[in-house]
Amino acid sequence: MAQLDDLAFFQRLAQAGSLTATARELGLSLSAVSKRLKQLEARLGATLASRTTRRLTLTPEGERYLVRGAAILEELVELEEALGAQRAELSGPLKINATFGFGRRHVAPLLSSFRTRHPGVEASLELSNFPLTPGEQGVDIGIRVGEPPDSRLVARRILANRRVLCASPGYVEGMASLAAPADLAAHPCLVLRENDSDFALWRLERRGGEQAVKVSGPLASNDGEVIVGLALDGHGIALRSWWDVHAHLTTGRLVELLPGWQGVRADFHAVYPQRRHVPARVRAFVDHLAEGMVGRVPPLPAP
Repeated sequence: MAQLDDLAFFQRLAQAGSLTATARELGLSLSAVSKRLKQLEARLGATLASRTTRRLTLTPEGERYLVRGAAILEELVELEEALGAQRAELSGPLKINATFGFGRRHVAPLLSSFRTRHPGVEASLELSNFPLTPGEQGVDIGIRVGEPPDSRLVARRILANRRVLCASPGYVEGMASLAAPADLAAHPCLVLRENDSDFALWRLERRGGEQAVKVSGPLASNDGEVIVGLALDGHGIALRSWWDVHAHLTTGRLVELLPGWQGVRADFHAVYPQRRHVPARVRAFVDHLAEGMVGRVPPLPAP
């Protein structure tokens, strides 16, 4: 039906974010994409988007058409799956959002193995510093640290994780006293700069409570991999996730500090919208993530 084709076209248009990107993805000319959008708006009698060649902004009518249209298309896929038309083969688009470090190291390899198992799935992995909410920009699954506050999202834990205070053996050998979290203020700390603050607030906990310490240092970065590299080179103390530094701790290239204290939990969850019909490809990829992470990161050590 032409209406279903129009729904699918508009979904691609909204996800791409511009006429130019849509034309490139569909292998069409820019004028052909623009003409089709105009024809769709004429048929509906409503303006769906304001646009330039570089950017597309949905109108309220466009947002409604996008959201309701997505539900219709998903119900159609669910119906076909229920009837057995796609039982042996998952198919359809799947867009995942994750942070750069975790996404490169773990989500990308698991997406690769998932696609090998299910070649009918058209998958896209988008990495960003700040997480996108499922449903935003066409995202189906978001990989988040911590459970989301939005009750409309389903969260499944795929990795138990906490942050670890650590430094290189060379730094530890000559460092000043470090007997309590408050002593960190006197040490060069390798700050992951995620906002415009002049300092970082590190949280450590043990039985009986939690302490938050303002730390600073002469070296900082907005990339976690850079921070780990600086710690390995002996430039100071880092607070990094277990998934990121466990191998260095095992080999002794990094040493855990303040063993009586622990960094706060920072579990990873796969989140997706809570709805009546969750596409089989979404459920299958979340299962694949949870199963695959078991062999990629060792369990957290006992406190």
